[in-house]
Amino acid sequence: MYQKGRAWIELNMENLSHNVKQFQKILPPHCAIMPAVKANAYGHGADLICSALEHMGIKDFCVASASEAVELRKAGISGQILILGYTSPHQFPVLADYHLTQTVIDYSYAKELNDYGKPLCVHVGIDTGMHRLGERSENIENICQIWKLKNLKITGLYSHLCVSDGNSDAERKFTFMQVKKFYSVADSLHKKGIHGFKTHMQGSYGVLNYPSLKFDYARVGIALYGAFSAPQEKTVANADLKPVLSLKSRIECIKPLHSGEALGYGLTFTAADEMTIAAVSIGYADGIPRSLSNKGNVLVNGHKTAIIGRICMDQLLIDVSGLSDVSPGDEVTLIGKYQNQEILASDMALSADTISNEILSRLGSRLERIAI
Repeated sequence: MYQKGRAWIELNMENLSHNVKQFQKILPPHCAIMPAVKANAYGHGADLICSALEHMGIKDFCVASASEAVELRKAGISGQILILGYTSPHQFPVLADYHLTQTVIDYSYAKELNDYGKPLCVHVGIDTGMHRLGERSENIENICQIWKLKNLKITGLYSHLCVSDGNSDAERKFTFMQVKKFYSVADSLHKKGIHGFKTHMQGSYGVLNYPSLKFDYARVGIALYGAFSAPQEKTVANADLKPVLSLKSRIECIKPLHSGEALGYGLTFTAADEMTIAAVSIGYADGIPRSLSNKGNVLVNGHKTAIIGRICMDQLLIDVSGLSDVSPGDEVTLIGKYQNQEILASDMALSADTISNEILSRLGSRLERIAI
């Protein structure tokens, strides 16, 4: 099948390699990158991204679920795969069969894992203030008891920074409080003679805003793909990151819209003057937020043009008035660069009142992913 037919994603693997090297420069020498490749590698295509990363020497990955981990194993990914979320006891055999590493969500869950009766590799999650998953950091006795469960092979200890993307005094204070709590747990384990586990706490912003922190892994996510959650975010570490993903589609047809005529579902756009419009073969079923109706933009042959009317499931409409060099079949760039114009994922996210993470991770399965 022709890969650039209706709508597709292009992945610039040179940019991915560049971003890996940028993070390796920032991180302490002993700290390994453990890319977050959950949600289909933030919409990029986990099999393509992980395969490229393995060729770059990356050996450890983290995902959200057992099903995501199994997909990577079936795609030939051989390194450590850490599941950050919950796995049902009914799926515990999958953990063993595919040699996966499961997060211990709390002491009660640790006992469930142990009761499975077969050796399982795990990392212990610690709640240092986000209050999502993990045994609370003050419950030292429960944490120590986890190491006494004979069927658990514990190779890691980790937590998650929840405001490391902010630079206010309050956010920095909270982040350092989280780090202090985590170090305290690790120190308590060491004092009890418990060793041999690796530590991790930083995501993308944990690295970019707190590069001096010392852990064994860094769970870099959105920034590894050359995107920031919001436009023009400033970080402590001055990383030169390049977008990996471009999102493209095609013009299906071009037609006039006469003055006073309305278009699309709900007829939410009315032409004030004579216009030329074009239908583009991509819609909200492909992950384009419907909230971009009448306010988003795309690039057509180097021109920034407006999305008009409501975005449909499979199409959207754009204003191409005054563009003489536009024809059916022409490429349309929704995220990416064309000549001297660029639309970043964070630009789309700002218009849609969300963050890049959501925009990218919701890109649909029917979009072809093409490594270039």
